[in-house]
Amino acid sequence: MFGVGSGLIYKVSFGVILAKRFSVIFFPENDNKVRHFRIHGWMLRASLGFCLVFIGLFTFFAYSFFNLTIDNDELHHLRSETSQQRQTLYRLVADFEGVQQQMNDLVATEARVRQLANLETIPQGLPVAIGGLAKTDPTETVSAIQRQINKLQVDIELRRHSQENVRNLLNDHVSLRRATPKGWPTKGWLTSYFGMRKSPFTGRRVMHEGLDIAANTGTPVVATADGIVVRANYCPDYGKIVVIDHGYGYRTIFGHNSKLLVKTGQKIERGDMIAQVGNTGQSTGSHLHYEMRLNGVPIDPRKTL
Repeated sequence: MFGVGSGLIYKVSFGVILAKRFSVIFFPENDNKVRHFRIHGWMLRASLGFCLVFIGLFTFFAYSFFNLTIDNDELHHLRSETSQQRQTLYRLVADFEGVQQQMNDLVATEARVRQLANLETIPQGLPVAIGGLAKTDPTETVSAIQRQINKLQVDIELRRHSQENVRNLLNDHVSLRRATPKGWPTKGWLTSYFGMRKSPFTGRRVMHEGLDIAANTGTPVVATADGIVVRANYCPDYGKIVVIDHGYGYRTIFGHNSKLLVKTGQKIERGDMIAQVGNTGQSTGSHLHYEMRLNGVPIDPRKTL
């Protein structure tokens, strides 16, 4: 076999690779001297074997290094994800404990309010307060903690509806209390009571549907409950009259006033001055005629004084 390389003409003659000996002859271009080398077969086979082993080892180590690099990158990525997940789980546990504490506070507050309002202490179907958060392993899966959070959210929603019901009941109680006439409408003394009496004008026994409270003319008259003025004018029997609708079926009537201080449609709160005591209409002296009606039926105001 002949070839040209690096300015040298060389000839290699060899047989099969299993031959015992090989000859290598060099023919330099500028030199007439021919160089001849002999190589034993075992040396060539050893060199080829060494090259194959070297190539195999190089390939193996290169492949191992490549895989090791990938594994290290993946390991680093997994460690980073694990650390982030652990931090997320710790935050979830902390948030869960905070929400659970709020839930317990909410339940305790509602229990006190229900007790003060004489309501049902433990409503059926509602979650109750617990002594503390169930032990939660931060290494639990996110889904397990999420299930606990979802359950707590359902409990909070139920409790929120219960709180709304309590608030509505309390609002109704407060509204009813504010709408229920209570207290004296003016400063004075009782001269005629609720019930049957002898009429000072006809002498016959008639029903007196209110209280007569004697007082000096000009003494302030105040509303005994919140409400709306539905009448503020003059009529022959009651004289200058004020009628207040308090809702819930309650109405109060103030008659024989000397001066009216409110107008029809005006919103009134308990204690607001609405008139002044007088002697107008069918009256025998300066006093306030005070009536209370529930669903249109006169009731004795003395129970509310």
